[in-house]
Amino acid sequence: MLLSTTRRAAVTTAALSLALTGLAAAPTAQATPNTNAPVTVRLTVQGPNGALFQGKIRTKGHEVTTASGGTHRCDGTNNGAHLSKVPTPTAALDDAARKHHFTWDGTWYAAFDDFSVDTIKNVSGGGSAYWSIAVNGTPTPVGGCQFKLNTGDRVSFTWTSF
Repeated sequence: MLLSTTRRAAVTTAALSLALTGLAAAPTAQATPNTNAPVTVRLTVQGPNGALFQGKIRTKGHEVTTASGGTHRCDGTNNGAHLSKVPTPTAALDDAARKHHFTWDGTWYAAFDDFSVDTIKNVSGGGSAYWSIAVNGTPTPVGGCQFKLNTGDRVSFTWTSF
């Protein structure tokens, strides 16, 4: 039994030495760049009767709070869209609303891990319209808390009837 215990200790020591040697030889991980650095975008909110807001907004992904939806992250990591935080269209809308003193509201959908924008500046879609999101003229293929924005992007929230 003493031999078995000694042998087990020797095997464990050898395995641990090999593992530590392998770790020492492994390349070190590169520092992750700040993917959530603030970006400046051009935001347009187009209601049924014309522009409700137009302007440049500096934004990055962050938590968003709405009266209907509560507080949730809106930083691109939603629904696994990105591994790290990034600026998003809905965060840009939220930043514009806070900076320029207008309101917006959205319902949180846990199944999509995202908000659905319901009202901007007291204009709601009701049952006949919705707020569509486009970046650089193209509708986003994912929700507004999942799409990554870059500096110079043109972001639009447009009241769109069914």
